[in-house]
Amino acid sequence: MCLYFWGHSNITLTRFLRDYIYIPLGGNRKGNFRTYINLMAIFIIGGFWHGAGWTFIFWGFLHGFALVLHRAWSSLGFKLYTWLAWLVTFNFVNIAWVFFRAKECDDALKVLSGMLGLSGINLPNILSGKLAFLNHYGIEFGNFVINIKGDNFIPIWLLFGFILILVFRNTNQRINRFRLSKDNIIFYGVLCGVFLFVGVMFIGSESEFLYFNF
Repeated sequence: MCLYFWGHSNITLTRFLRDYIYIPLGGNRKGNFRTYINLMAIFIIGGFWHGAGWTFIFWGFLHGFALVLHRAWSSLGFKLYTWLAWLVTFNFVNIAWVFFRAKECDDALKVLSGMLGLSGINLPNILSGKLAFLNHYGIEFGNFVINIKGDNFIPIWLLFGFILILVFRNTNQRINRFRLSKDNIIFYGVLCGVFLFVGVMFIGSESEFLYFNF
C-alpha cells in the first residue's frame, strides 16, 4: 500500500526522482543494500526539494524508511491483509505529514502528542451522560468542535471523506477504465469545450504558486 501511495502521489516529482536519480544510482540492480540506500537518497532529496528545513528532510526520511521497510518485509515473504496494510499506510502518512506542515520539530511533536491523546482527550457533551465514568481516567467532555450548522462539524466531514476515498474511483482508476465510444463522444466533447471556455475566460487571473511558502 505504501508503494501504491507513492506511485499515485505527486506523480511528476516521483517520475523525475525515479528517472534522473534512482535509476542512474543503480536502482534495484546492485543488490538489496544498495537499493535501500538509493531509496533513502531519493526520498531525502524529495523532502529537501519541498523546502530547506529539517522538518521536510525528516518527512522525506520517514517515507524512504517506510519503503525500505516494505521492501525488506516483502523479501522475507511476509504479507499483511489488504485492510491492515491500508490502515497502516493511512496512519503512517498522516503522522509523517505532521512534520511536513510543522514549522519546527517541537511543533510537530506537540501535534503528535495531541493526536495520541497525551495532551488530554475531549469528547462531545452529548456523550457525557453515558460515558461519565471516563472522567476518572482523565477524559473530559466539552470543548469539542461540533457545530452542525457551520463548516466545522468534523465527524460528518471525516465520514464524507472516507466515503469518497473508499467508494468512488480515483482519477487514475477512471483513466484506466476510460473508453471513448459513439454513446459518450458527444458528451465528453461538450465537456472538454466547457472546460476550454472556462480556462480561456480565467487565463489572465493570478494564482499563487503551489509551493510558494516552501
